[in-house]
Amino acid sequence: MISRAIVESIVKSDAATLKADKAAVTGVVNEIVLNELMVEDRLNEEVREILKKFEADIEKGRLDYKQLFDLTKKKLVRERNVIL
Repeated sequence: MISRAIVESIVKSDAATLKADKAAVTGVVNEIVLNELMVEDRLNEEVREILKKFEADIEKGRLDYKQLFDLTKKKLVRERNVIL
């Protein structure tokens, strides 16, 4: 597990001293890593929700879904300073 390796690396390098047991710290690190990995998934889901408003125009061929998706995603990334 990557979170265990991160904690072990920190402990071995003396970069920090743990104030909780390794299992608890590993659990917290695991949550942080998982949340970071899910940022793009949550953003994609939000873009899909936004684009539902334009569903009729997309189906009629007036708007290109892929292009609209990419533009909307880029806009949200810029506005929120998200790093993907």
